Amino acid sequence: MKNYDALKLENQICFPLYACSREIIKQYKPFLDKIDLTYTQYITMMVLWEKKSINVKTLGQILYLDSGTLTPLLKKLEGKGYIARQRSTSDERNLIVTVTESGEALKESAVSIPAEIGKCSNLEPEEAVQLYRILYKMLNDRHLEGEIL
Repeated sequence: MKNYDALKLENQICFPLYACSREIIKQYKPFLDKIDLTYTQYITMMVLWEKKSINVKTLGQILYLDSGTLTPLLKKLEGKGYIARQRSTSDERNLIVTVTESGEALKESAVSIPAEIGKCSNLEPEEAVQLYRILYKMLNDRHLEGEIL
């Protein structure tokens, strides 16, 4: 029986990460419903609020999303008037996404969401910083110096 211990759910690091991610995203829903965004649309807008304009491939890398997920998401955001998509003039293979005035104005409605979500966690601030660093270490990323909420 010992050979099968590795198959127990309680021995999997992926399961609490998965379950926690789902629970956190659930916490976002009431706030995001007020501004008519899904969680994935929200994180996309967060990148665009910061960058203003970005290549779709780079956006996908930042968000860990493939083009099959990103393309319909961007079409919906474009339909809402929050972004514009256009081919690069220097290389038509590159699709550039730019936040519109409406998309930029949406930022004002979203600015309180991180603080509201921060209230939902039972982590101490130092624990949140530690968890953030561990998760990005697992992702093999270098986004370790951002603000954590």
